[in-house]
Amino acid sequence: MTAPMPQFPAGFRWGVSTSAYQIEGAVDADGRGPSIWDTFAHSPGRVVDGSTGDVACDHYHRHRADVALLSGLGVDAYRFSVAWPRVQPSGSGPVNAAGLDFYDRLVDDLLAHGIDPVATLYHWDLPQPLEDSGGWLARDTAHRFAAYADLVAARLGDRVRLWITLNEPFIHMSLGYGMGVHAPGRMLLFDAFPVAHHQLLGHGLAVAALRTRTTSPVAVANNYSPVRVLGDTDADRAAGVAYEALHNRLFTDPLLGRGYPDGTVTDPSLVHDGDLAAIAAPIDVLGVNYYNPTGVRAPADDSPLPFDLVPLDGYPRTAFDWPVAPDGLHELLGWLHRSYGDALPPIEITESGCAYDDAPGPDGRVHDPDRIAYLDGHLRAVRAALDDGVDVRGYFVWSLLDNWEWAEGFTKRFGLVHVDYASQARTPKSSYAWLRDVIAAARRGPAR
Repeated sequence: MTAPMPQFPAGFRWGVSTSAYQIEGAVDADGRGPSIWDTFAHSPGRVVDGSTGDVACDHYHRHRADVALLSGLGVDAYRFSVAWPRVQPSGSGPVNAAGLDFYDRLVDDLLAHGIDPVATLYHWDLPQPLEDSGGWLARDTAHRFAAYADLVAARLGDRVRLWITLNEPFIHMSLGYGMGVHAPGRMLLFDAFPVAHHQLLGHGLAVAALRTRTTSPVAVANNYSPVRVLGDTDADRAAGVAYEALHNRLFTDPLLGRGYPDGTVTDPSLVHDGDLAAIAAPIDVLGVNYYNPTGVRAPADDSPLPFDLVPLDGYPRTAFDWPVAPDGLHELLGWLHRSYGDALPPIEITESGCAYDDAPGPDGRVHDPDRIAYLDGHLRAVRAALDDGVDVRGYFVWSLLDNWEWAEGFTKRFGLVHVDYASQARTPKSSYAWLRDVIAAARRGPAR
């Protein structure tokens, strides 16, 4: 039996997260246009199991049942993403009213159940027409993103409780444009810097647009990974510095007014006068997505990168073969606190979760003790960071539902709720019941 969960501050936000393309399905419904993920998933050989997000979890048609699951879990907040091509099929021009109506209904349903809507404006599903015009390599996409943000906030700004502009711009840049393993499938390596700058510029311009439409707080959700240098040579340490600049600082230093880290700007002409000031527009919350630390050492002689990534030993592994390292979350939160000081806004953990090969047992129930252990350890890491003085305001589990996991298709299950993709039946796992009880105990406060 594990020790009782330590108490969290009053008002600490308990939530779960999802993203549009991974759960909504209905890719041809009500005027939605194609996204880069529709194109990528339908390209042979791109997705491990050959599947697509055409149906996914059919959340578009089943959102009321999914909101009921949220209500039963007892969360304070639900982080979802708005599908840009559902709202603005070509990425520019007028809004698609039928598409925006869906999010209007979802937000109202959440509020009726006492759940704060947390809306992410971009979770990687760029409208395909914008990609055809250059995607995030083109500066114009930043301006299109700001215009889209304005359209969404004009409709939902009075009810969404927290706005998140971008989700994991580093992952989108590195896997989508750098290594080609995510949509749109480009392999540019360090020539992908324009994607970083234009996403950040789009974020800054979107913040300005949101401020005219809503008084709710505004955030960005970055993926972070504490760097573990394996080796004790100067070359190993230099590799760690290079990886930290790329993964953790490239999308944080400019946001907090420090400009780009040394060595990351491959084409200074892309950074126009006023860009850095726009990017550094104050945000109210820094979203932290954490899954695992990263092992780094000096690169091999023939490597095109200034570092090599190496596995970390000594940790349990998820079905993704990621190390389960709650100490990494504690380490990361401390690093942010020390590195950015008073410039660091309050933090919310906007994603934290794990994939395991969950399946119903003979009793029809889905037992996932490894996920319970994962969540228990990571929540204790957050509590330890709070004790160290880090201002952490909330924790969102990834994910509510098993879903379509990008290039891994349906082969990885992150959900608190099991989804039978053939029947769309939802079965809450034992981790769902565990988290429900943790949240209820947190609301009751310490025993007297």
